[in-house]
Amino acid sequence: MSDAAPATQSSHSEKYLFWACFIALIATAFGFMVRGVLIDEWGTQFGLDDVEKGQIAGVGVWPMGVSIILFSLVIDKIGYGRAMAFAFFAHIAYAVVVICAPMVLAPEGASAAEIAAGKSAGYWMLYIGNLIFALGNGTVEAVINPVVATLFSREKTKWLNILHAGWPGGLVLAGLLTIAMGDIDWRLKVGLIFLPVLTYGIMMLQCKFPLSERVAAGSGYREMLQEFGILGALIVTMLIVREVLGSVFGFSPTIQWAVVAAVVVPFGLYVRALGRPMFIFLLLIMIPLATTEIGTDSWITSLMEPEMATLGMNAAWVLVYTSFIMMVLRFFAGPIVHKISPLGLLAVSCVIAAVGLLALSKAAGIMILAAATLYGFGKTFFWPTMLGVVSERFPKGGALTLNATGGVGMLGVGVLGAPFFGLLQEENVTDHLKQAQPAIYEQITSEKNSVFGPYTAVDPEKKEELPAEEKKTVEEYVLLSKKATLATVAIFPCIMLVCYLALIAYFKSKGGYTAEILAGHPDAEEATKFTSGSEAPGEA
Repeated sequence: MSDAAPATQSSHSEKYLFWACFIALIATAFGFMVRGVLIDEWGTQFGLDDVEKGQIAGVGVWPMGVSIILFSLVIDKIGYGRAMAFAFFAHIAYAVVVICAPMVLAPEGASAAEIAAGKSAGYWMLYIGNLIFALGNGTVEAVINPVVATLFSREKTKWLNILHAGWPGGLVLAGLLTIAMGDIDWRLKVGLIFLPVLTYGIMMLQCKFPLSERVAAGSGYREMLQEFGILGALIVTMLIVREVLGSVFGFSPTIQWAVVAAVVVPFGLYVRALGRPMFIFLLLIMIPLATTEIGTDSWITSLMEPEMATLGMNAAWVLVYTSFIMMVLRFFAGPIVHKISPLGLLAVSCVIAAVGLLALSKAAGIMILAAATLYGFGKTFFWPTMLGVVSERFPKGGALTLNATGGVGMLGVGVLGAPFFGLLQEENVTDHLKQAQPAIYEQITSEKNSVFGPYTAVDPEKKEELPAEEKKTVEEYVLLSKKATLATVAIFPCIMLVCYLALIAYFKSKGGYTAEILAGHPDAEEATKFTSGSEAPGEA
């Protein structure tokens, strides 16, 4: 894997590198899908409770946002090739560590203490393996997004959408393979990761990475940091510190704020810039966007699973189906963008997503599938199109502004979006129970605390102790609360719609949406052609 190829690579080498990046993204999706399929099986074999399973699932996601941002700070220094080598070995190490986890379990006839120690060791191997996997995934994202934005600088939004079809494509392929493999040893399913990892590893060895658009244009490192600015650093640092020091290690808010200040103050003294206002605006939009897209997925799946069961189908088909929709549509983002511009596409997507969420909140039976289809259409273009807009409007920000956008989305949904989603559901459940079944409410609820403050929640252990009829009543309220939560979450795409319409109005006042081109860029003389399409709705 080598770096610093001339910016004028042949069309063949550009496409070859693009497909290597595409397959690398497929690899990240393989691990995600397989973990989701196997988490309950791991729970049985290693004696994991729901909290421990949740911790393994969580550590497979949040480090990705951290590594995306941290690698973006140094990616132009260490080189894309070295970064991809790290990702490759991280993915291999993940598979080896997780596949070897059962080896630490105690043999038959062991004492209770030995059995407990073995299960604890197995848990930590699963935890560490998924941590390594997430770090590798973040590194992949830190590389492929700026590489593709550089290779196809005339059509960034189009090609970033096609690139990110690799994620749902990987989910579809891994889902089909795991379903076909049936009940065989789960370690063989984990081994599926070797298929895309070895493929992209071999392909990357033959690739020459281009200089990034920022570096090729001679834009300095400090200029990149100034685009990101003090406010960008504050947002990112707060989210990372809250997740790592707060959620993982349990440090007090005082210590967390001290660490934030220790990072942001020196950064601010160096860059002496707040950051581009529009970039900060887009960065904040990523939090409701990620909550709408990623935060909602688990609820949609759980809503559809009972209906899929009545049809005698594997629950994994739900994610395969919705991922297939996203994969196909992202390949056709280019013509859509040329018609209505990136901001126009985002605005239309907000309307469809909001309608889809409201439909899901009301649908029953097979109509849940139809509502999920509508929602799938709405969410398809959110993530890659936002990356495209950031890359087009802030080329001086290079890898940092582009990848921080995705990183903030991942961290935002983990730190704020997912807990808020859960809080809404708990409040809906307990409110319904308190009004309709006050006796059950008093029997199974307890007071807890979250990032949003104290709340009342249903205690799972107390619920399991209820008589069968009362337990069924509670489960019915849980299902109703999920639907009510989806209706509430529909406000997020509505908020985003207002934001995108405001941006469309702003660009209309400036003559229409165009991409910024760095002075010194090899194609700077054709800057007027560097747009993702024609005018947005209402743009002149």
